[in-house]
Amino acid sequence: MSLTTASPEFAVYVHWPFCLSKCPYCDFNSHVRHGGYDEAHYVRAIQSEIAAAAQRAPGRTVSTIFFGGGTPSLMQPQTVGAILDSIGQHWAVAGNVEVSLEANPTSVEATRFRGYRTAGVNRVSLGVQALDDQSLKELGRLHSAQEALDAIAVARSIFDRYSFDLIYARPRQTLEGWKTELKQAISEAAEHLSLYQLTIEPGTPFFGLHKAGKLIVPDDDHGRDLYDLTQQICNDAGLPAYEVSNHARPGAECRHNLVYWRGHEYAGVGPGAHGRLNIDGRRYATETEKKPEAWLDLVARNGHGLTVDEKLQPNEVADEFLLMGLRLAEGIDPERFTSLSGRTLDPDRVSFLQNGGAVETMDNGRLRVTQSGFPLLDAVVADLAA
Repeated sequence: MSLTTASPEFAVYVHWPFCLSKCPYCDFNSHVRHGGYDEAHYVRAIQSEIAAAAQRAPGRTVSTIFFGGGTPSLMQPQTVGAILDSIGQHWAVAGNVEVSLEANPTSVEATRFRGYRTAGVNRVSLGVQALDDQSLKELGRLHSAQEALDAIAVARSIFDRYSFDLIYARPRQTLEGWKTELKQAISEAAEHLSLYQLTIEPGTPFFGLHKAGKLIVPDDDHGRDLYDLTQQICNDAGLPAYEVSNHARPGAECRHNLVYWRGHEYAGVGPGAHGRLNIDGRRYATETEKKPEAWLDLVARNGHGLTVDEKLQPNEVADEFLLMGLRLAEGIDPERFTSLSGRTLDPDRVSFLQNGGAVETMDNGRLRVTQSGFPLLDAVVADLAA
């Protein structure tokens, strides 16, 4: 099993776990601390984890860095700069490194954008989620639609590259309403949009409301119509989907996320961060402690907050490659699957899915999920992996 030839890129993911409030649909590792927290203490712990990861995976050249959360735009710009400096002290950093930071589009956080740019961030991703105030209120967002548009304008004036997220298939959302909203979003987007269907995740307030019949979301047929409309409008505007939920002009894809989806190597630092490291020819899955204070204690004792450090079996690496790679419009190279797993994809299963219109083989030999197959992606992956 060759990992090195298939993994030329190396990324670093930094998780900042704090938010001002918890959105009712969110199941990410995010925490509200009304009493505040010692930002400098967390930075020192993240620097310790960077050093520990670099010791395990030395000699890499970092191609992308991503600050996710939580709400990374709650960090002071000097905090971001200190973390970037630490990454540069322990690994080589590519001259064209992509440094992304997730931000909330409130006016207070937008004022920090120039500081982030000075610190080394060259791409921001704004959590807009909706462009009408009623939906934003229902989604538990703290900004208004106008604040979101103002923050996008600030990002546009400071960064060459920016993106923002929207959630669709919201309660009572009509095709006509989404069409108007999406076209407005595209007029504001330079090169990239992330468009997610609202999902009801266990353990969230929305889950309880939905179960009690107090939150009604579009049924599968209406959700599919909204998805199809999304693809049509974005394609017509020159922003095709390069991944199930991500749209970009050609060449403007988020390079960091491509590291994940193409099965490359990345280190994860901060509370609740995941990583995939290639060590001595084997693939390791890492996870850190999710609770911020418990993570701090672990880092103080061990120099890192790892709670999972698992050597993956070849079939697990190959299945993950399928799961992630088939999210992409470019598909996967079946030969790489064979090199990872030691077996070929079952030709009968591939033929069955091709005949059903769910997958297709491209001229270059790559296998990809079709536009009509994407809404059935989980079933397609399960069938191929079986």
